[in-house]
Amino acid sequence: MSLKRTFSVTYWDTKSKRAKPRTPGAKMLNAYLDDIYANLLACHKQLIDEFKLITAHNIKARFLGEDEQHKTLMELVDYHNTSMKSVLKFGTLKNYYTTERYLKKFLTTKIKVNDIFLKQLSYSFIIDFEQFLRNTSAINSAQPLNNNGIMKHLERFKKLLNLAIDLEWIEKNPFARYKLKFQKFDRAFLSKSELQILELGTLKQDPHIRTRDVFVFACYTGLSYIDVKFLTQENIVKGIDGDYWIFTSREKTDKPVKIPPLLGKALDIINKYKGTLTDNLLPVYSNQKINTYLKEIALELEIPKRLTFHSARHTFATTVTLSNGGVPIETVSKLLGHTKLSTTQVYARVMEQKVSTDIRNLKTKLNTTNSNLDNQRISVV
Repeated sequence: MSLKRTFSVTYWDTKSKRAKPRTPGAKMLNAYLDDIYANLLACHKQLIDEFKLITAHNIKARFLGEDEQHKTLMELVDYHNTSMKSVLKFGTLKNYYTTERYLKKFLTTKIKVNDIFLKQLSYSFIIDFEQFLRNTSAINSAQPLNNNGIMKHLERFKKLLNLAIDLEWIEKNPFARYKLKFQKFDRAFLSKSELQILELGTLKQDPHIRTRDVFVFACYTGLSYIDVKFLTQENIVKGIDGDYWIFTSREKTDKPVKIPPLLGKALDIINKYKGTLTDNLLPVYSNQKINTYLKEIALELEIPKRLTFHSARHTFATTVTLSNGGVPIETVSKLLGHTKLSTTQVYARVMEQKVSTDIRNLKTKLNTTNSNLDNQRISVV
């Protein structure tokens, strides 16, 4: 291992492997060599304490900071993005790429470095990164950095550091005392009357009519945009009950979804486009176009909601199932293809009308029970 130092052979003691005393520069060089030797011994001891393989190569790598104990943040990001290509969906991985760009921007503009060792990360680094995200301009102007967007970037950063712990690249997680602060807000969904207005309203433009059909189909099936987009005629299967079902799997999680007897309005929309398309079941535009058309439709039909295609899933969970048909939340969760019930609870809100109906039913049951008790008392007397 070269130490990048030179000294005259004339004044070098080959036996002690040090410069001969009382020669120019000998004292400084020998002190430097003693420090290097002490550091190498310390690296040797560290490897022993960590139960690592003791070799000259490993000691040298530890001394030079080239072993796994000195991995950098960008090395971690590269490792994650490479190893997860076959695990995560492209949409999810794309979000990690955006988080990576913000991390790089933070490093170069605030810390003035291109990379940082994982061992240098601390709680203050996370706080500084959060403040940077709150004050910097968004990389994508179409996706401004609001509070929940910032928290999603920090959530992905936290997952990266959890991976580093699993790989034993770091011992302590800087996120241990940090809490993500998501703001709760209600996503737009259509009430029963608004859904009727949407279904029956007069639209003049063909793109609006097709968009409405696809959106209403999603309202009655609970499928997400990407799942509707990839539906084909092969996904429509006749069940043992003689009714038509949708057999598919969620693009996001690969979780199989079986939507039982299709509601009449969903089936009508399928039949409307049957034989008119070559590959897909329905005429689905790009996500950006379909969301633009939905806003135009809401404006034209005077529906006071800021609709996106995802509103259809919320409408299915809230209006079509839980509030309208009294379908149990466990069943709704299965229909939506969720792996956790807590995810469904984000979609499902019980409206005032449903609460009122439930309380009226409870009152009726209580009155009937009290009436029966009174009759029993009279008969006993």
